[in-house]
Amino acid sequence: MSVAVRYDFDIVRFVELFNDSSETSKKEELDSKELGKIKRNRRIGEDALSIILSALYAKLVVVLGIAFPVIEVISTERPYFYQSFYIYLYLGSIVFVTYMYATLVKEKALVEMINSYNNEKLNAIRTPNKIVPKYGSFYLRLGAIAFGIGSMVYSGLEFGRYFELKNNPECNSNILQALTPVTRMVLTLVQVQFIFLNSKDIDFNKHKLVARFGIMHMIATNLSEWLYVLVEETKHEIVHLSEHRNTGNISLNKKFCQEGLVMSSLVANASPFLFPCTIEYSLICAVILFEMWKRVKMTEKGKDGEKDKNVRFDTGNQKVATHFQFNQYGGKVVNSNHHFTIDCSNAHKGLFAGILVIVLTIISLIMFFVFTNTPRHSENVAIFEVNIVELILYIVTSIAALIAAVKMRNLKYDRKIGHEGNSTGIGLDCILLVVAQTGMFIYCVFSVIGCCFTVGNNNELELATEIFSFIQTCIQTIFVLDAWWRRCKNIEQVRLKPGKELITFLIIANMAMWAINTLEKNRAEFMPNHLQFFGDWAWTIITHVSMPLAIFYRFHSTICLFEIWKTAYKIKTKYDTAFPLV
Repeated sequence: MSVAVRYDFDIVRFVELFNDSSETSKKEELDSKELGKIKRNRRIGEDALSIILSALYAKLVVVLGIAFPVIEVISTERPYFYQSFYIYLYLGSIVFVTYMYATLVKEKALVEMINSYNNEKLNAIRTPNKIVPKYGSFYLRLGAIAFGIGSMVYSGLEFGRYFELKNNPECNSNILQALTPVTRMVLTLVQVQFIFLNSKDIDFNKHKLVARFGIMHMIATNLSEWLYVLVEETKHEIVHLSEHRNTGNISLNKKFCQEGLVMSSLVANASPFLFPCTIEYSLICAVILFEMWKRVKMTEKGKDGEKDKNVRFDTGNQKVATHFQFNQYGGKVVNSNHHFTIDCSNAHKGLFAGILVIVLTIISLIMFFVFTNTPRHSENVAIFEVNIVELILYIVTSIAALIAAVKMRNLKYDRKIGHEGNSTGIGLDCILLVVAQTGMFIYCVFSVIGCCFTVGNNNELELATEIFSFIQTCIQTIFVLDAWWRRCKNIEQVRLKPGKELITFLIIANMAMWAINTLEKNRAEFMPNHLQFFGDWAWTIITHVSMPLAIFYRFHSTICLFEIWKTAYKIKTKYDTAFPLV
């Protein structure tokens, strides 16, 4: 009996010990889960804090970028200490890009070392391929490179001007005047390479803190560069106006040393055509960098390790199929990142109408430059003929955009199409278009106000031109934002291509309006009545703030319309690329 009791007692003790150990393990598991939640919550908080701090840092830099150029203009003596601020911006951006490239080279070297060490085994392993987001269309990137070249030419002229100032004892020069444009040119080259060529290879999520502050530093650098060039060109034009009117503003000419110097004269003559390039280049880079900054996110870690929604695993056959995009019927290439076709059918009418617009624009430009180089009374004739051509273009393009919108209303509206890797947002190209439209609004509104409160030659014509310019801008922007997501839904629509000839005409017409804005309207003296009403400083500032954006609006409208022309009249096919190759 006692043996049985002892046996039962041992069983009870064993059960209690087992329960205690299981409870202890459960408690440890709960503690580890709680600790994991605490760590995850802390990571989220630190991640959010880095976002806030990087944004505040960029805001502070942009405010300084406004303050320093303005202080230089309004101060009695020309301070040079602020140039070191821009050198800090340029060198900081170059150092960040260099750091990111160094990490990329290190990672590639490590991968190549592993591949060479165990090449046979790795061939059988599935390798992860990231779905890389695209920042803007190909033609936007091409345009940004062209604007970057214009910006580098502008910086090169400033660099050459330093040596002329250095040899003139009456002009105060400083070595920072040479270092600033040189570092700016280097940054332009590095930034083009970073944003448009190799950004797809860099994984920012591995260096989140550095990436956030570095990208925000580059955004602030581009915005500060925009503001600097804006103030500089406003200052140059005010000096030019004082010389043109023979007002003898000796203090400005002496302070900025722009009298009787070859390079200074060259900079003054070339800058109206080059400084919009710097502003447009800075705008494109700032918006693209902001999109890149938003994509720097905290990666989640689960039981199976680090997970990334943008990673897919492809076998060898899948890689080949993905690259060549075979269809389900076998063998035929239907789409690829390296292979695309452009269908020019149903576009010849718009092309011929656009050629007529180009001819009219060229005649207008020739007449404008001929009349402006003749005695003073001919300037009114030059402005009159430009306004007539502009008014015709605005009316015709407004009607064309309305008719095209009506013709394309039956096409399928598909917001799920993933432009720039983003399937839900408005799209990078559309964001740039809306931002650039602000310049059109500013110029049109102030021009209308000036026409209403002044009396002079061509006043009614200028008022009508600016009103129709405002209307045309609104109609065209609405049309682009709607047509951007339109696609043909059946073979009949692909055959008819409704509205394609009108889009062709709008592409060429916007190129013509871009030429007019670039070559004729980018000077404050184009509107002498407004210059007299607002004053030299106010109207020059209004023109230099709004016209670069207006020029970019026409350029980017051409890009957006061409993207619509190229993609709207194709049927989007869905198929699985994972199939065995025969």
